[in-house]
Amino acid sequence: MKKFLVAVLMFAPMAAFAQKFAHVNTQEIIQVMPEYTKAKGEIDALTKQYEDDLKNMQDEMQKKAADYEAELKKNPEMPQNIKERREKELQEMYQKIQQSYQDNQQALAKASQEKMQLITTKVLDAIKAVGQSGGYVYVMDINAGIPYVSTTLSTDITTQVKTKLGLK
Repeated sequence: MKKFLVAVLMFAPMAAFAQKFAHVNTQEIIQVMPEYTKAKGEIDALTKQYEDDLKNMQDEMQKKAADYEAELKKNPEMPQNIKERREKELQEMYQKIQQSYQDNQQALAKASQEKMQLITTKVLDAIKAVGQSGGYVYVMDINAGIPYVSTTLSTDITTQVKTKLGLK
């Protein structure tokens, strides 16, 4: 009887400190958010606009290059200073295209980051609220590169977070 009482007293603190763990699929949540759909549409439209602008610049450069080559064929004795000026114009156009491409990529990355930051913050706030109300010690995102999450020892709160965000 004494041994039983000692065993109960030893394991009682462990039971009192039993920890609850949860996991969530943020990717699944984000993809059904109307904010994500809107942000994705805006980024796609911006990407298309940048691509169209670059295409127009490239087309203009190719036309000027073709015109220059045709002019060289018609007039092989073209003065060197005119050749150099035309080649310099083509080189400057090429550099402008390259710079525009880099600027566009940076602008897209910045816009995407800003839009996703708002969405991510909203999801994280919902996860924290569900985690606190559920008494979870840890809530792990299964998309965060965690090598293994036991779905039998951990509760999936993805649906609860979706509900907290007003999603289906």
